[in-house]
Amino acid sequence: MLHALGGILLKAVPTFLLVILLHFYLKNIFFKPLEKVLHQRYEATEGARKLAEQSLEQAAAKTASYEAQLRAAKAAMYQSQEQLHKQSQEREAAVVGEARKSAEAAVKLATAQLAKDVEAAKTSLAADSESLANQIAETILRRNAA
Repeated sequence: MLHALGGILLKAVPTFLLVILLHFYLKNIFFKPLEKVLHQRYEATEGARKLAEQSLEQAAAKTASYEAQLRAAKAAMYQSQEQLHKQSQEREAAVVGEARKSAEAAVKLATAQLAKDVEAAKTSLAADSESLANQIAETILRRNAA
C-alpha cells in the first residue's frame, strides 16, 4: 500500500510542479501588472481626492476672507452713514437755532412796536377823551343855558 501511495505521489509530482510553475508564471505575468495598475489607480484616485480636499480648503479660506472683507466694508459703510447722519443733525440743529434766534428777535421787535403803538393809542385816546369831554361839557352847558 505504501508502494502504491508512493507511485501515486510520484505521478502527482509533475502536476504539483506544473501548478507551482503556473503559480509563479501567473504571479509575474498577470497579478504583478494587475497589482501595479490597481496601485496606480488608487494613487490617482487618492491624489484626486487630496487635490479636491485642498481645493475645498482653499475655497473655504477664500470664502472666509471675502466674508471678512464684506463685514469690514459694511462696517465702514455703516460708520460713514452714521457720520453723515450726525453731520446732518448738527446742521439741522444749527439751522433751527438760527431760526429760533431770528424768531425771538422778530418777537422782541414786534413787542417793542406793539408797546409803542399802545402808548401812541393811549396818548391819542387821552387827547380824544379830553376833547370829547370838552364837547360833552359844551353840549350840556348849551342845553342848560338855553
